[in-house]
This record gives sequence, structure tokens and C-alpha cells, in this order.
Amino acid sequence: MIKRFHALYVGQVELENIGLHGTPADARRYSNERLSEPLFAARDVAQLMDELGYYALWTAEHHFQREGYECFPNLVQLSLWLATQTTRLKLGCAFNVVPMWHPIRLAEDYAMADIVTDGRVIMGVGRGYHSREVESFGAPVIDQAANRELFEEQIDLLLKCFNEEAFTHQGKRYDCPPAVEYRGYQLTDITCVPRPKHLPVEIWMPIASSKSIDYMASKNFKAMVTLNGEKILDDVVKAYRDACAKYGRPKQLGEDMIWGAGLYLADTPEEAKRRVEPSHDERYKWFAPFGFVRYADAQGRTWGTPGAPARAPTLADGIQQKAWFCGPPSLVVEGIKSIEAKYPGLEDFMIHWAEGLPAREFQEQLRWFARDVMPEFQKR
Repeated sequence: MIKRFHALYVGQVELENIGLHGTPADARRYSNERLSEPLFAARDVAQLMDELGYYALWTAEHHFQREGYECFPNLVQLSLWLATQTTRLKLGCAFNVVPMWHPIRLAEDYAMADIVTDGRVIMGVGRGYHSREVESFGAPVIDQAANRELFEEQIDLLLKCFNEEAFTHQGKRYDCPPAVEYRGYQLTDITCVPRPKHLPVEIWMPIASSKSIDYMASKNFKAMVTLNGEKILDDVVKAYRDACAKYGRPKQLGEDMIWGAGLYLADTPEEAKRRVEPSHDERYKWFAPFGFVRYADAQGRTWGTPGAPARAPTLADGIQQKAWFCGPPSLVVEGIKSIEAKYPGLEDFMIHWAEGLPAREFQEQLRWFARDVMPEFQKR
């Protein structure tokens, strides 16, 4: 039963000339001043969500995005600042791209944020997918096997930092501590200072593949799934439940998962579609080439695989797939509840801020959702 409501802001500037026939994604360029604006948009949205009773605002780590779609390079730092601008809202990292970090540095930064915010920053980890980003930091992502191998060693080291008072790690990429003398003695272990206050650390990952589901379950990581079609959502929810049971952690369907969808509230479905369609299409102009169309066709084949559609999706596709909900509050409530009913353990729902939707308009959507949608779940 859904109890908590979240929003995801990947850090886009206020884009102009949006939509299918608007400015090509790769042609967008913005000044440094414009590329800094999402920091303050995040503050304004966080303060509003704090006031309205939302649970968490999630943001996304990305680098070098002169196109203006994803402009937050450091989520722990951003979340730490947003915590000073709010009183109770949690700030989620969706996700710290671990191959672009030294895992000890990430562990230290998170531990400080956890302590000074008293647990309001939520840790999330991912492997990355932008070759421009990950490869520029000297880590592999084009070679997916090498990327996975690096990530898994980094996570092992990160967890040692969190969970052990003193540790050693000898791996393919990292030797911690190195075999050096220190103040007259030979180093045999090191300690992460400080360690997080709240242990074990709650860690979230995006579900990207069957291999990632098994890995997440083995580490007891929680799962985020966003903008998935109904069939693919059902497949991954069941796969995550089954993988957790395999590792001795039985869960209900949907437990320890955040389900995210796109939505737009208006007096009629037609008005909602008209208003959000350019922003929907702008999103997929940027994201579809990365493979982020998580829909299945009538035969159950994932879009982009042989025989299934390979085009960018339309808003009508998203609505049909129950990845997007558009219309008056009653219709949106009905749509969300139709998914919720299938997953007795599901407690978290996340609103995706459609790229291209102006900040002021998204804030009005948050107000309307809090006024007319959230109470339908909270009064039970």
C-alpha cells in the first residue's frame, strides 16, 4: 500500500523550443549561468515538497552536459545544501555513479552528510551509462563486463568503509591500505573517518537488467524502477522478489521498491495530454538513444529488440503502457491504484519531472497532486 510520495528531478535547465520538432537535443548549448539554474530550481522544489508533505526529492549525477538536460555533478554535496534549505524532506541520490568516484571518497562524503543531516540523505549507487562521462573519468562503460567488474569491487570497498571499524582490501583495482610504512610501523588496516551514523546504510539501485537484480538482492539493496511499461514493471517486480528470496530475504511483491511514473494533472485527459506532450517528447529525444524505452509490445517483447518497435515512444504509448497518467485527479488516482493493487508490498511512488516542463508549472503540479491525489492514499 503506497504510503510515501517522492519526486525525481534530473537537473534540466528550463528548456525552450521543446518537443518532437523543436531544437535537436545535441544542438542545445547554454551559458554557465543557465547551467547553474537547476541548483536553485532544486532548492525551490525541495522547499515546496517539504511544505506539502512529500517524503523525498531524488536527483541524478551527470557531467559535461552542455546540452542542459542533467546538470548535477555531485549529489551528496547538492543534498547536503538542500538539507539546510528544508526541515524534514529526505534527499535521495539517484544515483551516485560509482565508477566516476573513488569509493572511499564517496563513503566519507556520504558519512559526513548522514551525520550532519541526521539521516536525511539517501544513498543510491549506479554503474553509469554515458560514455562521455564515465570514460572521461578513466573508467570503462563501453566494455560492460569491465564496468560491472569495477563497480562490484568498488561496492565491496564502499561497504567495508561503512560497516567495519577497520578494514583491508586487496583487489584488482584497489589496495587499501597499500604496503607502506607509516609513523614507524607497517600499515595493516585503515578506518573510514567518520563512518555513517545510521547503519546499515540504506542503499538504492536502479533496475537495469536481470544481472543487476540478482546483484542487488545479494547485497540487500533496494530497487527503483521508473517509467516502465506495465508488463516490464511486472517482470522486474517479480524478479526482484524472487532474487531476494534466493538470498534468504523474503519480501512481498513491491517491497523495498520505488515505482516512478510520469503524470500531468488537468481538468480533462485531452488538456493534460496537450500540455505535457512536448515535454514528454523532449525527454525521449534525449533518452531514447540510450535505450531508455522500457516498454513491451503485445507479444511481450521489449521495445528495441527484434520484432518489437524501435522508434521513440509517443505519449499515447506511455499512457497505454501505464507509464504515464494524464487527466483529472480521479483518473490519476485510479491509474496509480490499478498498479498498486498488484503489489501488496509497494509503499513508495515517485513523480517524474518531465524534461521541458517549466519549474513553475511542475510546482503547480506538485501542489495539485498533494491536494487531490495524496489524500486518497493517506486516508486509508
